[in-house]
Amino acid sequence: MNLLEVRNLNTSFHIGVGTVQAVRNISFHVKQGESVGIVGESGSGKSVTMLSVMGLLPEYADIAADSILFDGREMTKLSKKALRAMHGSEIGMIFQDPMTSLNPLFNVESQLTEPLRIHRHMDKHHARQRALELLRQVEIPNPEARLKQYPHELSGGLRQRVMIATAIACGPKMVIADEPTTALDVTIQAQILDLLQNLKKETQTSIIMITHDLGVIASMCSRILVMYGGTICEQGDAREIFYDPKHPYTWGLLNSIPKVQSRPGEKLIPIKGTPPDMLKPPEGCPFSPRCRCCMPVCRMYMPPTVALSDTHSVACHLMHPNAPKITREG
Repeated sequence: MNLLEVRNLNTSFHIGVGTVQAVRNISFHVKQGESVGIVGESGSGKSVTMLSVMGLLPEYADIAADSILFDGREMTKLSKKALRAMHGSEIGMIFQDPMTSLNPLFNVESQLTEPLRIHRHMDKHHARQRALELLRQVEIPNPEARLKQYPHELSGGLRQRVMIATAIACGPKMVIADEPTTALDVTIQAQILDLLQNLKKETQTSIIMITHDLGVIASMCSRILVMYGGTICEQGDAREIFYDPKHPYTWGLLNSIPKVQSRPGEKLIPIKGTPPDMLKPPEGCPFSPRCRCCMPVCRMYMPPTVALSDTHSVACHLMHPNAPKITREG
């Protein structure tokens, strides 16, 4: 059963010099209890996609979709008040930088108990007891003392744990984690990922993981969306994306990370060029200016999405029967 189903989502920002086409005609779904990863370079539209679903973008953003269905309800038809009621109670979000997401003027107790009092109508005493339970759940030591502390008094790892506790406070059906391990050292990253995995197992919460780190995706997610230039260029389960990728951009991402079996002195292969200017995106495939497999048709027409299996689909002209047979190795 699909918990979230998005069809033909488009998001643009109207600014002084023109219109930024941040997300262009994307469709995807998330099943109940599933972990889905959204991966791509900075500016590919990952965070904007989920902020569009949440309705958390500024007024100068234009969000249009044929449908955004969450747990059987059409979100595009909900009022702002109804959307706000869903935030925290049914959809939680772990934002990218906990230092700027947590309010520096309020202690941990105030920020943890607020959603409980608003969405679950708890009194002060029961909200505080629930806050203590949450801090224990996210494995924060000495939770009674931490409740009285302010964000600047906590380490980066503890702040991220407080953000996770806030996101899951009301028992949401889905949690969106936007770069949850950014700026954390490797040991703390592993602890945060283990924590999210355990929460998923215990509560059957669906998790959407937004990241540019393929290592994080590999350890966390059963299905992966690869985004580039505001579009989904490839999606599939983890095995298909890591062991049988079909899009040249996915090849580039995988070739640019170190491998355990690499030979001594073997160099990584970067993706040459820069991401497209979304004020004036390419007419055809957004990856065509950087693609080593680019054909004339790639510059002229956006490729259709081709289904390779029930889970694997690719938007690339190389999938055409008459296209050259090019592999990841060349």
